[in-house]
Amino acid sequence: MPENRYSARWQRTEKHTTSNEEARTLRKSQYAEHVNALYDAVTDIYLQGWGQSWHFCRYPRGPERNATALARHEHCLAKALDISPTMRVLDVGCGVGGPAREIAALAGCRVTGLNLNEHQLEKSEKLIRDEGMHNQVDLVQGDYMRMPFEESQFDAVYAIEATIHAPSLEDVYAQCFRVLKPGGKFGLFEWALTDKFEPSEDLHTAIRLRLERGNGIPALQTITHAQNSMESAGFELCVAEDLATMNDTSSARGWYGWLLIVRNTWWGRPTMRVIIRVLEWVGVAPKGTCAITEDLLVANDALMAAGKAGIFTPMLLMVGKKPL
Repeated sequence: MPENRYSARWQRTEKHTTSNEEARTLRKSQYAEHVNALYDAVTDIYLQGWGQSWHFCRYPRGPERNATALARHEHCLAKALDISPTMRVLDVGCGVGGPAREIAALAGCRVTGLNLNEHQLEKSEKLIRDEGMHNQVDLVQGDYMRMPFEESQFDAVYAIEATIHAPSLEDVYAQCFRVLKPGGKFGLFEWALTDKFEPSEDLHTAIRLRLERGNGIPALQTITHAQNSMESAGFELCVAEDLATMNDTSSARGWYGWLLIVRNTWWGRPTMRVIIRVLEWVGVAPKGTCAITEDLLVANDALMAAGKAGIFTPMLLMVGKKPL
């Protein structure tokens, strides 16, 4: 795992800015460096602790294994986009390619994964080779704010919790619009602040700051802003639904599910800190692992606080159609 540079970037930003809004503006201007530093630091940790699909999901069937629920979430998006075997599909911000491989296998289509981060692309290439999916999944390194594709190249475009790192939602959605064929659909799961978020509430802005710090987000936006950005980019907005508000049930099943619960207990968290500190001290974990773990714990606590307050969703489903 590459050395952690992400925590230091946050500390410098906080040191050289005088307000949250000034810091958010600075992060927007440095989004690419910010995102690369984050994923250089957390990719190996996520692979070990989260698997190959790094997103939230619902558990509409009650207790079930995490991998099954994650796959269903991806299938839901593929269905919303009417993806078929003849299509060429773009995965915007593909991570290590878990959803790209899942959707390609499900629909029999060809998926191109776009990713800025070189470390993630190396991991994804190996996973594609291991699964023998080179005929269906290919990778391109590039910035989704300036996509390296000609106009009208893809039959469908999707993003799963990836455009949260964009400095401008309207601009990244406009790039998706540009590379999509007329009549095609763009679908995504977006992180967003709900209508209950009050920028004048200190608690709300503190939670937003922790969400941004722990997840490499330049400036988290509202649901209304995201919907308006889709329309401003040129899409006919067909679906805009917060899936996190649905009354799904869930509980732990299997050792991995219980591990997710145990790590947040009063005794599980300090135990985890000690283990990570020892691993870094003996050289098994690279320098900076303890620091990035603290940032991830900030993110975890902020996500729980935001959910309890009802001011945030990680599952705003939007589907837009490019006019003919």
